[in-house]
Amino acid sequence: MSQWLDGMRRTGKWLEDAILVILLTAMVLLAAAQIFLRNFFDTGFSWSDELLRLLVLWLAVAGALAASRQDRHISIAVLDRWVPLSLKRFTRFILDVFTSSVCALIAWHSAAFVKTTHEYGDTMLGDFPAWILQLVLPVGFTLIAWRYAVFALKGVFGQRVERTTP
Repeated sequence: MSQWLDGMRRTGKWLEDAILVILLTAMVLLAAAQIFLRNFFDTGFSWSDELLRLLVLWLAVAGALAASRQDRHISIAVLDRWVPLSLKRFTRFILDVFTSSVCALIAWHSAAFVKTTHEYGDTMLGDFPAWILQLVLPVGFTLIAWRYAVFALKGVFGQRVERTTP
């Protein structure tokens, strides 16, 4: 079972990294093509600006998910400076639960947003249903919430590895 879980973790990490590389490459190539077409041929893709905005959204969520993998989100370590060593596990648990709760709340509201988009029949990139492209928000934040909930549980059972400062 442990080998299977480790394999799943490695596959997930590889998939997250691959998505980041694909999204960033697509953004760079599309933006470069758009610049080239506009400067040399006075034309461009009518849908490229909207697609670039979507790719930025997807890249941001994928990057946040990858950052959560090793607890590398932006954080302000104020408590770490003043909290005694004996309370650090407790404060880490509270912070993990808080982070998980906030991400779950964002996932909930973004799911409501996507549902509303679906109900109104909004489209993007021509006639493509917008809700499909916006699913990255509830899915991404749900995965981040799940990760921090797992971090909190690992902390309870003493398996949480403390983040090291780079």
